[in-house]
Amino acid sequence: MLYSSRGDPEGQPLLLSLLILAMWVVGSGQLHYSVPEEAKHGTFVGRIAQDLGLELGELVPRLFQLDSKGRGDLLEVNLQNGILFVNSRMDREELCGRSAECSIHLEVIVDRPLQVFHVDVEVKDINDNPPVFPATQKNLFIAESRPLDSRFPLEGASDADIGENALLTYRLSPNEYFSLDVPTSNQQVKPLGLVLRKLLDREKTPELHLLLTATDGGKPELTGTVQLLITVLDVNDNAPVFDRTLYTVKLPENASIGTLVIHPNASDLDEGLNGDIIYSFSSDVSPDIKSKFHMDPVSGAITVIGHMDFEESRAHKIPVEAVDKGFPPLAGHCTVLVEVVDVNDNAPRLIIKTLSLPVKEDARLGTVIALISVTDLDADANGQVTCSLTPHVPFKLVSTYKNYYSLVLDSALDRESMSAYELVVTARDGGSPSLWATASVSVEVADVNDNAPAFAQSEYTVFVKENNPPGCHIFTVSAGDADAQENALVSYSLVERRVGERALSSYVSVHAESGKVYALQPLDHEELELLQFQPRQPNPDWRYSASLRAGMHSSVHLEEAGILRAGPGGPDQQWPTVSSATPEPEAGEVSPPVGAGVNSNSWTFKYGPGNPKQSGPEPKKQTQVSFLLRRKGEASQPRQ
Repeated sequence: MLYSSRGDPEGQPLLLSLLILAMWVVGSGQLHYSVPEEAKHGTFVGRIAQDLGLELGELVPRLFQLDSKGRGDLLEVNLQNGILFVNSRMDREELCGRSAECSIHLEVIVDRPLQVFHVDVEVKDINDNPPVFPATQKNLFIAESRPLDSRFPLEGASDADIGENALLTYRLSPNEYFSLDVPTSNQQVKPLGLVLRKLLDREKTPELHLLLTATDGGKPELTGTVQLLITVLDVNDNAPVFDRTLYTVKLPENASIGTLVIHPNASDLDEGLNGDIIYSFSSDVSPDIKSKFHMDPVSGAITVIGHMDFEESRAHKIPVEAVDKGFPPLAGHCTVLVEVVDVNDNAPRLIIKTLSLPVKEDARLGTVIALISVTDLDADANGQVTCSLTPHVPFKLVSTYKNYYSLVLDSALDRESMSAYELVVTARDGGSPSLWATASVSVEVADVNDNAPAFAQSEYTVFVKENNPPGCHIFTVSAGDADAQENALVSYSLVERRVGERALSSYVSVHAESGKVYALQPLDHEELELLQFQPRQPNPDWRYSASLRAGMHSSVHLEEAGILRAGPGGPDQQWPTVSSATPEPEAGEVSPPVGAGVNSNSWTFKYGPGNPKQSGPEPKKQTQVSFLLRRKGEASQPRQ
């Protein structure tokens, strides 16, 4: 059967059709382009920025990256116009060999927000490789006694191109003795051969010189030739004959050295030396076959001597010949087709590219932490990989494209509960038994200022005598913050205001770091009936307002303490009662207790935003501090 290309009826040049670049978008967001091999530098491939929906002005700010997955710099993107172009020479045969499909997979990564796009650029074949025979000359020795229709196998030519560019037709130079036997499309394993059409006569024609030409189906077509030198031999008129012309055997790729592959058998009708057979591989056999198989010259048994690898080659075609010991020797031929069966001998491989570490504890759900790609060189179920993640963690794996995954945030983080995670990604194939691989990802949680300071106590009560010395330490408040580093630093201050004709700061002060409260002057109930102020603890990094406050509202009531009043039921101890806070967010206020006299001299400080109208974050605790002023000489009475 002759193979011919299907030309365009209008006769349009093939080059024009190859230069028409195809682009389409599938539902998953993947782009596909095509470009002919050997295209010159700068050849237009596609408007990748436009096709991905990216504005030209955002390519640089969003850190546009193009990753060709180990294919080098064959393709580049002009960041000024968003055009994908050919950067260096692309040889389809070097990239993909004889594979029917040849694509360069690109990953496009842009930041702010992080997006990943997948682009496949198909490299189209052009007819740039002519057919090539194993040698420029083939020597055949044929006995003159061979009958008509005898067949003599020839090694065909090979073409590195694919498709119609690799469809070969053969032509034999005109002669009266031989015709060319070309196998049909469903007999591709059967080798090319010469068929004897006229009996040979060594005395008339001792030698024949023929030219075999192979032509491919490309446009323009390319050819290759081999010289056939046929030497006509005398006597020994029976050649060995194999049981079959084609032997097929399946061999697992993990077959050990010495494994018997097959035992082809040939017989010769002659007697004596003319009937003794020697087996061997044909002279045209490739070095790769010789490195993997051995044929016993006496028995014809073929055994394994090298490593089989399904991922390297899925089948081996071995030309075998049986030559007798006659003079001249005669040969019979057959083909052994070894089909390599895949076994699960390749574990998955994981590649992790971290992008957003450390992760802030207030990161939004769905934030991409890392990109993960998985590969397995095996085929079918042995090469199908599933990925899993350490259970019970606030992260999950999201499949993005084939064997590509994104590690994303699945639930809220809290640094105060867990500051770091050690994640293990496991990739497991579908073989039996299955193979797996693991990779670790360390995710550190970064602190944000999401915790207000909290007081150690909800209420403080302090007894103070009036006429205290200036600078007297009255009491100490303490607050803690669950955040870390600068977010956990707490300082204390008072909100300044006027108390009568004087400033609040002339009465009391608070140490910014220790929280100690001092009376700056002697306190006198007769001089001041109500002192109102608010100590606070700002955190400069609070996110909700300019100043983070635990909200310690303080008010001072000057009420008389320790004064016993006689009544019908006997002496009655009067203690201060606290009223509600004022509407102002910066203050707290209390009033004298019910029934208290004008000599009331107790101070009550309430710390914490007790006013429901106050804006800002709700504190976790409030602290009340009471000061009881006693006149000199009075004994301190415990509170009843």
